[in-house]
Amino acid sequence: MMAPGRRSSTFTRLLRHGFTDPSAAERLLDGAELEPVRSDPVLLDALGATADPDLALLGLVRLVEAQDGHTAERELLDTLIAAKPLRDRLLGVLGASAALADHLARHPRDWQELVTYEPQDLHPGVREFERGLAQATDPVALRVAYRRCLLSIAARDVCGTTDLAQTAAELADLATATLRAALAIAGRAAPDDAALCRLAVVAMGKCGGHELNYVSDVDVIFVGEAVDGADERKALQAATRLASHMMRICSETTVEGSIWPVDANLRPEGRNGPLVRTLSSHLAYYQRWAKTWEFQALLKARPVAGDLGLGEEYVATLAPLVWHAAERENFVADVQKMRRRVVENIPVAEIERELKLGPGGLRDVEFAVQLLQLVHGRADTSLRSGTTLDALKALAAGGYVGRADAVQLDEAYRFLRSMEHRIQLYRLRRTHLVPEDDADLRRIGRSLGLRADPVVELNREWKRHAAVVRRLHEKLFYRPLLDAVAQLAPGESRLSPNAARERLVALGYADPAAALRHLEALASGVSRKAAIQRTLLPVLLGWFADSADPDAGLLNFRKVSDALGKTPWYLRLLRDEGAAAENLARVLSAGRLAPDLLMRAPEAVALLGDGDGGGLEPRGRVHLEQEILAAVRRADGGEQAVTAARGVRRRELFRTAAADIVASYGTEETPAVADQGALVDQVGGAVSDLTAATLAGTLRAVVRDRWGDTLPTRFAVIGMGRFGGHELGYGSDADVLFVHEPREGVDEQEASRAANAVVSEMRRLLQVSSADPPLLIDADLRPEGKSGPMVRTLNSYEAYYRRWSLVWESQALLRAEVVAGDEDLGRRFIELVDPLRYPAEGLGDDAVREIRRLKARMESERMPRGADPTLHTKLGRGGLSDVEWTVQLFQLQHGWVEPGLRTTRTREALGAVCAAGLVSGEDAAILDEAWVLATRVRNAVMLVRGRAGDTFPSDGRELAAVGRYLGYGPGHVGDMLEDYRRITRRARAVVEVLFYGA
Repeated sequence: MMAPGRRSSTFTRLLRHGFTDPSAAERLLDGAELEPVRSDPVLLDALGATADPDLALLGLVRLVEAQDGHTAERELLDTLIAAKPLRDRLLGVLGASAALADHLARHPRDWQELVTYEPQDLHPGVREFERGLAQATDPVALRVAYRRCLLSIAARDVCGTTDLAQTAAELADLATATLRAALAIAGRAAPDDAALCRLAVVAMGKCGGHELNYVSDVDVIFVGEAVDGADERKALQAATRLASHMMRICSETTVEGSIWPVDANLRPEGRNGPLVRTLSSHLAYYQRWAKTWEFQALLKARPVAGDLGLGEEYVATLAPLVWHAAERENFVADVQKMRRRVVENIPVAEIERELKLGPGGLRDVEFAVQLLQLVHGRADTSLRSGTTLDALKALAAGGYVGRADAVQLDEAYRFLRSMEHRIQLYRLRRTHLVPEDDADLRRIGRSLGLRADPVVELNREWKRHAAVVRRLHEKLFYRPLLDAVAQLAPGESRLSPNAARERLVALGYADPAAALRHLEALASGVSRKAAIQRTLLPVLLGWFADSADPDAGLLNFRKVSDALGKTPWYLRLLRDEGAAAENLARVLSAGRLAPDLLMRAPEAVALLGDGDGGGLEPRGRVHLEQEILAAVRRADGGEQAVTAARGVRRRELFRTAAADIVASYGTEETPAVADQGALVDQVGGAVSDLTAATLAGTLRAVVRDRWGDTLPTRFAVIGMGRFGGHELGYGSDADVLFVHEPREGVDEQEASRAANAVVSEMRRLLQVSSADPPLLIDADLRPEGKSGPMVRTLNSYEAYYRRWSLVWESQALLRAEVVAGDEDLGRRFIELVDPLRYPAEGLGDDAVREIRRLKARMESERMPRGADPTLHTKLGRGGLSDVEWTVQLFQLQHGWVEPGLRTTRTREALGAVCAAGLVSGEDAAILDEAWVLATRVRNAVMLVRGRAGDTFPSDGRELAAVGRYLGYGPGHVGDMLEDYRRITRRARAVVEVLFYGA
């Protein structure tokens, strides 16, 4: 029994040497196993230098216990104390890997693998590993020999003899030797199969790239050919059996565990495709069917086993296809979309601990490097390395990546990969999750040289390097484009003009020369503006490239910058507001309408800067009327007043369009809004409220300019059509009726002249040519149409509707709503028309037949010649007209008894029809989906083209922009059109039953 003081002294020494459980360590040191070396100070110093001294000591005791007899124990302990290289290697491994400690306990003589310290042992290659595996003639023996070789790699790694890149290369070389040994075992088990075929094993992924992890799937592709004179079908069957057996030898679990899974899912057609193909079959697949990611994967293809000549032929045959992959349509978008999909598939609970796949992880570096290789590797063969760090170095040397960025990424990648290695080495399990337990984090931190406060330091360094990757990985692609047109420091490399053009073409720019001119204008010079824009542009270029028209985005940004670049708040907004720059990029590259509105008053860009989105929230009619009426009061004369009102309208149209675009595209922080109906309602409500406020302000301006405060006649504006239904689009006219009522004592003719003068002046002022978009007033739904008077008294309306009203006018009045002017007069007009639009007892059979006849006539006569009826949003099959007429027929028939149907809004009325049990929920949903989609298409066409249209654009780029707005990624225009046809076809089938009674 030790004296208390002595125990306390040992306890303190153990703590000082990094032990976390000194009591347990003291018991192990006092055991018989270590008695010969217990007092030697070098042992405790060596244990204290390991990643986990407690783990190392326990492993050492187990290893000594496992030795076969006293002589073997003395040999191990004597060598341990006498030979520092062995001591550092053995204890280093035992302190970092519980799995390798288990191996040594099962195979206690394998520690001798760590004794030799000759130069040829420091950096072994495939040949040395093949010698180490040569005696393995069955799967169990192969596993033991593999772990023995792995032991020496781990020892060199944890002692710092090899760096990360050398360790990863050695692991790949060991995998190569192992695949060759496994294939040899499979061949000896089936010599007839081996004699029938040539089989090449081509490594992919990290093994192919010569940068393997400790525990990782080894990705392979198999190529098979018949030997001379053999039947090809039988030869491929034989090759498949050999390949399958080889995979099982490596992957299956035995008493010695498994080596690693061999994964052949990168082959053509993945799991659904044949395991082995001929070279010609591989070539045919890649020429016709391969996706962009499959060419990206081929960057790392390397023959490793079997018929190496056939493997080399495979790589040489496919190389031209790989280096032309960047010419594929939507190339950059495809690669970036795949990266986003990887992140989206990570469980939410794990994403913060995901070292490989999470934001700022290893995959970000690898994707960025591979993207640049594919773009520039065709012209520059120095970039064609399958190893990430070698490729990054070559990209920096060629000016394709900024040198400072490359250095930071190299450091970050090495640190993150080293973390990954230490995590996997502990249990030799395939994982990329950073552990949460402090003991695990302490061991990892110490193994990386972080000794003061390992857990805190490790987390800090990890987050720092991840932040570097997250900041740089996308900018990496765009920043050198600026360097290509900027003044660089002496000795710095830059992209050549051709390389810059190649990169811009890969990003989807149709006119790379013009894009480079814009970049030069934006980024050159020493002003604060140029400096901020140089910082912003790499990110903006990425957002522009995510649109259907990057050229327009960049050009529009230059125009806005030219207009506002000297304004301090603009540069501050873009620099400091996280959402502003991305929102601006989305708006400028989504089409013509929003940029045109912005260019007329660039200061509206400030609306994009509210980080919580409040700047883009639509304003209600009350607030809009207050602002417009206040501007009218301040103005000097009618024209100036209406000009001010139209200026507010332009700004608010921009706000609405920008909010719609941002919500439809989504941002890096906020996904696109999924509820398409909510977007339609927001646009329709915002534009309708804005139009009503503009009319109210214009009416006030016209009256004040000529009559002062009081017009000789009461005057009201009634919204009709989409205006009354709160469903206006960006390009809609304002359908209205005008009604007046002479004031007491005013002659009716004088009142009529005044009312007509008001209407004429309102229409003129709202269409005067100016920087603001015109507001067209359409009064064609008035009694007698274009032949009737523009404005009538309330009594005249009453007399007309009592004597002459037709069923189509009752239908049109379903949308009537007061929008401006005298509220009491407007209310009385609505009371007048209510019995017409909601007739007691509903419609008679003749009226229903008349409505159906009018609808059929409209379909046949008003469809534009040559238009595709399956794609016309208004008059086409299942389009707006089909849905609206169906809903309105129900309103005319049942509105008198169902209060919910007494609404001017289509979707609200459709919901009421369903709630009343007049149609099924399924049919209502089908009609609603079609109406919302058709409305979204119309809005998209206006946003993209800058002018209204009822059909999809014929121009490919415009069509793609409509698709992007609707949520369809690059290359999916065909899916969009097919979905539109399918949705509207289903709606038409419902209309045939509900409207036509089929």
